[in-house]
Amino acid sequence: MSDIAVRPQEWMEKISGLREHIGKVIVGQQDVVEQMLWCIFAGGHALLEGIPGLGKTMLVRTVSEALDLSFSRIQFTPDLMPSDITGTNILSFGQHGDTGMTFQKGPLFSSIVLADEINRATPKTQSALLEAMQEKTVTVGGVTHQLPKPFFVLATQNPLENEGTYPLPEAQLDRFLLKIEVSYPSADELKEIVKRTTSSHEFQVERQMTGDELLEIQRGAKEVLVAEEILDYAVRLLMMTHPEEAAAPEAVRKYVQFGSGPRGIQSIISVSKVRALCSGRMHVSTGDIRAVALSALRHRLFLNFEGQALGITTDHVIREVLQALEASA
Repeated sequence: MSDIAVRPQEWMEKISGLREHIGKVIVGQQDVVEQMLWCIFAGGHALLEGIPGLGKTMLVRTVSEALDLSFSRIQFTPDLMPSDITGTNILSFGQHGDTGMTFQKGPLFSSIVLADEINRATPKTQSALLEAMQEKTVTVGGVTHQLPKPFFVLATQNPLENEGTYPLPEAQLDRFLLKIEVSYPSADELKEIVKRTTSSHEFQVERQMTGDELLEIQRGAKEVLVAEEILDYAVRLLMMTHPEEAAAPEAVRKYVQFGSGPRGIQSIISVSKVRALCSGRMHVSTGDIRAVALSALRHRLFLNFEGQALGITTDHVIREVLQALEASA
């Protein structure tokens, strides 16, 4: 281990307090909140998919306020240009009439960036996010600018509408650590949503953690141990998503065109470490691997024509893989 002071119990309590505070604002969606926190403490970006009105924007804003991080929202539209999000050089005039170029920062220069309906922007604008998401930098006019630390892109997309949208390219999908499915609330949750949103009472989000504490927990999560047999388990899981593998289940061989790339296992291990830390453990278990597999891999498997025609989902395929892996263990 490095020289960082390892305090799993303290970190677990901080994360638990953050989760409970967010729950006072967001009705239900415990799994969504949990997965988003996994993603943030693993230092990655998240793609939230769900129909409009499920509170995705409110969730992201609440998380940013509870973490006391700068927040910006970008509403993606077909006419949005790359410079609208990255910033641009503008002509400025000095006191003595001299002129020069000054960089005007765009909304990407925030710690938490909500990319709302990201699939509505053109591929050119979507690609402007690639450097920011991977390198945590923005290059304009040949000059590279560092983004703030920590930095997260939390993007949303509506799975129902296809008209006027541009599907995210595989390279960009792979940059998202997790793809989180936001489900429809239950009847009791709907009643609670109505009570909270139509009354005069407004809950004030209070800071639960600073950016420095967040970065400390991120560093601490990297110290969580992964035993060799656990790593082998994760590798077998990833390899079984490839149709050419002998151990691949029938659903993979029949419906999958391409399995997950290496970023899939990197995501699984990174998020599993955070999940272990959330339980006060400094070691990863197979239960952690299985718990994060769906959200880490669902956007990294690509179905063939038969799978798409039959309406097979990647979640169905991954569950088949997990069952086959359990049976062979």
